[in-house]
Amino acid sequence: MAHLSRLTRLPALPALPGPRLSSALLGATALELFVLAGRLAVYPFGLTSERGGTVPTGTVPTGTAPSDTEPPGTAPTTAGPSAPPVVLVHGFIDNRSAFVVLRRTLARHGRSPESLNYSPLTRDVRTAAGLLGRHVEEICARTGHSRVDIVGHSLGGLIARYYVQRLGGDRRVRTLVTLGTPHGGTAVAPGAGVHPIVRQMRGGSSVIEELRGPAPGCRTRFVSFWSELDQVMVPVGTACVDHPDLDAVNVRVTGVGHLALPVHPTVAAAVREALEAPGSGEDDATATGASSVA
Repeated sequence: MAHLSRLTRLPALPALPGPRLSSALLGATALELFVLAGRLAVYPFGLTSERGGTVPTGTVPTGTAPSDTEPPGTAPTTAGPSAPPVVLVHGFIDNRSAFVVLRRTLARHGRSPESLNYSPLTRDVRTAAGLLGRHVEEICARTGHSRVDIVGHSLGGLIARYYVQRLGGDRRVRTLVTLGTPHGGTAVAPGAGVHPIVRQMRGGSSVIEELRGPAPGCRTRFVSFWSELDQVMVPVGTACVDHPDLDAVNVRVTGVGHLALPVHPTVAAAVREALEAPGSGEDDATATGASSVA
């Protein structure tokens, strides 16, 4: 699938060796199982809500040491004083523990990540988006920043997009980064007949149709990371933002599945660089630019 080329300076994500897609799929599946085991191990530590954006300690889901959560040769940097806080929004039946690697990467470079834990019993994307909006307002009031950046994985990205596009969140959100989010609706929705919020992730749902509607003047910049080996996004292109009114860049990730997106060290480094790019309508000069990843 062709991808947009407006991001030109993000580091390329490494492809798995081997000429055949089947080899890459096998490797990605093995990585998914490894990540799942790690996520189950750290899940209990993320059940409680955090306070003040502190970075929790604990096991890194990918099995790497904290100092190894970025590609070799990546030196720590300090974000500019005007860099906004970063809000992390997890996926379905997950919690803030999903972002251990990304949190460390962002904190190591001077950002202040905070997580929103929403209940797995939440039945509606709109309700969760309203909760996110209140959380963002609290962060802005506490930190003195007028805007934030958001990173959402899977359903978390859809919740954040609804907040930005339908609840006026674009006045607060500078950049929204999504990881494996079903922007166009996915045909793979486990338990879709049981849980209402999962049904909303399917193509043609009322939420997906609302997001297809006009969004003139939206001030938020979108960066969507998608993978051709994401077996939860069917078709894989559904994880791309395709809307004429939105300032959006779609970044292709190679050799990484759905669960690994928020914990892969190279993806984390690419997300950090995307957040350092200037947001729509921003006047600060904390960014380094953006690029496309193949």
